Amino acid sequence: MKLAQPVSVPVSVSAAIRAALLECDPQAKAMAARKVARDWRLGRLDFAFEAEMPEQPGRPEAPELLPPGRLPRRGKGGSERGRIALWHALGHIEFVAIDLALDMAGRFGAEMGEAFVGDFLSVAADEAMHFVLIDRHLRSLGSHYGALPAHAGLWSAAHDTRHDVAARLAVVPMVLEARGLDVTPTTLERVRAAGDERGARILERILDDEIRHVRFGANHFADVAKRFDVVTGDLWKSLVSRHFRGTLKPPFNDSARLAAGLSRELYAGVA
Repeated sequence: MKLAQPVSVPVSVSAAIRAALLECDPQAKAMAARKVARDWRLGRLDFAFEAEMPEQPGRPEAPELLPPGRLPRRGKGGSERGRIALWHALGHIEFVAIDLALDMAGRFGAEMGEAFVGDFLSVAADEAMHFVLIDRHLRSLGSHYGALPAHAGLWSAAHDTRHDVAARLAVVPMVLEARGLDVTPTTLERVRAAGDERGARILERILDDEIRHVRFGANHFADVAKRFDVVTGDLWKSLVSRHFRGTLKPPFNDSARLAAGLSRELYAGVA
């Protein structure tokens, strides 16, 4: 008599995302994000959203998170201390970006659909790879992620827009990530001028990926605006004025922004 084979219960994509979000260890979180994206791509996860996203993601004990005004100065960019501080700050941005992308897919995926989930899980996998590359580079400089304090406010944009996918898309990919398109080329030039060709290649990869990330946000935002039957630019400006605490300051990388789906006319009125 044959024994009945145990029935495997498919894991929901929301449960897998929640587990990755709650992971505290940086390297383990990066691996978990990449695994969720791979499992989704290979059809191993159910499109189900019974698992709620946490209010706060898992965080390691280090780095210490401080308000922006309390962060120590980085020092001169050409000094060893300045170089380490720069790469540590970049590593922290990429680490938090893993959580931002995971939360986007897990929190709004049921409302926005499978393509949305796939896009932002691929973003999470990219951010995880960026973080690993930067942490590896930090270690080559004699440091590591967690060795210095970091900015405490990066997650607040996600928390403040947790109930509104349009606001989240308007602020996170279309403002915060778009700002990366503006500042990364200048950083890349400084890094290359200092003779750090390995670091320059990392930043080139990040810039290329971030154009695609911002484009995902812009495209899905346009879909939401169409669903609401409102003008995309009008909706974006309204949401940015309500939910973004900072200001949009030039100079802008207009060519990269245009490649990402952000026209100059869109953000001219709020800059």
